[in-house]
Amino acid sequence: MINESRAAHSGIKLEVNEQILDSCTSLMAAIRVLVHKSRKLQAEIVANQGSNGSAKEFYKRNHQWTEGLISAAKSIGLGAKGLLDAANEAVSGEGKLERLIVASHCVAAGTAQLVVASRVKASQNSDNLAELSQASRNVTNATATVVATAKSCAQLVQQTEDLDLGVLNEHQTKRLEIECQVRVLELESSLEKERMKLSALRKLHYQEDQS
Repeated sequence: MINESRAAHSGIKLEVNEQILDSCTSLMAAIRVLVHKSRKLQAEIVANQGSNGSAKEFYKRNHQWTEGLISAAKSIGLGAKGLLDAANEAVSGEGKLERLIVASHCVAAGTAQLVVASRVKASQNSDNLAELSQASRNVTNATATVVATAKSCAQLVQQTEDLDLGVLNEHQTKRLEIECQVRVLELESSLEKERMKLSALRKLHYQEDQS
């Protein structure tokens, strides 16, 4: 995808596409690690608590917990698919950057739900739980980067769409790059606060469902 973008675009458009693809690629890699760590922890949970029957029977006995895991997995899966579709459309010029933000939020919400559900059954001293928690933090950070990148790139495109990019000098290009980097940092700071709120709300919501 990036090679196609380099062949078809240049200047600000190419820079925007590369930033989008880099952030989305990092998020997808973090999601793959999260899924792997989640499977390891679930296998451990079943092995430790499901000695009186098969894994299928364990999940059936704990159907509410199982439904929570399934819901989280679906949210992450839908978000990941939406992210790939949105990135492809954004780079090809056929989609809106806002779709990347929506997909990232879906992934973040599913990740928070997955970790909360896993902690209910896992041993608090479990190494696999610690690894899942770290993987979830990596996903959260990656989603924040995608959101910040999408927002800053949208603003950059808006600022430059009326310009003749062919006549931008080196100073103008560098100034726009610095402004974009500043906005990314500002948005990441704001998103960190929102992630903390979201995590607390998801945890509260899950606890209420279990009561």
